Amino acid sequence: MKIAIVGTGAMGSVYAGLFAEAGQEVWAIDSWDDHISAISKEGLRLEGASGDRVISNINATTSLEEAGACDLYVLATKAADVGTAAEAIARIMPDDALVLTIQNGLGAGERIAQFMPTSNVLLGVAEGFGASMKGPGHAHHNAMRQIRIGEMEGGMTDRLQSLETVWQSAGFTAKAFGDIHQLIWEKYICNVFLSAPCTVFDCTIGELQDNKEWQKIALGCMLEAHAVGLAKNIAFSFDDPVDYALRFASAMPNASPSMRLDHIAKRASEIGAINGMVPVVAAEHSLSAPYNETLAAIIRQREASF
Repeated sequence: MKIAIVGTGAMGSVYAGLFAEAGQEVWAIDSWDDHISAISKEGLRLEGASGDRVISNINATTSLEEAGACDLYVLATKAADVGTAAEAIARIMPDDALVLTIQNGLGAGERIAQFMPTSNVLLGVAEGFGASMKGPGHAHHNAMRQIRIGEMEGGMTDRLQSLETVWQSAGFTAKAFGDIHQLIWEKYICNVFLSAPCTVFDCTIGELQDNKEWQKIALGCMLEAHAVGLAKNIAFSFDDPVDYALRFASAMPNASPSMRLDHIAKRASEIGAINGMVPVVAAEHSLSAPYNETLAAIIRQREASF
């Protein structure tokens, strides 16, 4: 299978590395020139939970057109770049190709729909990786719990189950779901729990857990998101969201959410798709989200100085 990973930051690099090791034809697409150059010249160094090695059989380019027609496009950009990437993919993808978008936060499918029909678009959730970039051509991940995938319109299909097998064959713990929106929301409330709080308090996940004052604020953010999910009739698989979020966080005490890593690097974050989205969706259901509204305002104020 010919697979384009569109957006090869930390998570995209993990995808590219494992797919290449499994013998797939992989194209790593990213706008970070130094990163692409390093992969092309020296290979991709991937370390962490899956080992420490250099993977050399990856095609790397800043141009999606150079990759050409692929069987699968894994869209792994930041939320703000989904539309631009989808527009570029729409220009070259074959009619029978699949697009799998895996982002933090909400709204990726809707952004893609502005540029292409969504009949061949699937949604994914990456849980428990704790990935980060150590430098150009060098990615690290703390764990690799699960990749969850599903049809945008729901239901189990042959192509969904085939794609599940492709991910599993590359060493991922992957599972296809008939209701991917449930999984997106279950990951989303954890992102809301950790992203803005760890960024505002400039701490790791473990440090957030250890400070009860910070944790209380973080749980307030999470519970607001959970309430919005219930208002949208999301069928959460758990009864106790606090226990769910705490158990999720406990697996990655040394990790930092990508939002904090963005701020350390003085980059704009995905605040609009994560904590900043909670007040937006809450208002649609006559709910309020003061914890998320406050932390999102702090994040935006800091980013204004980048």
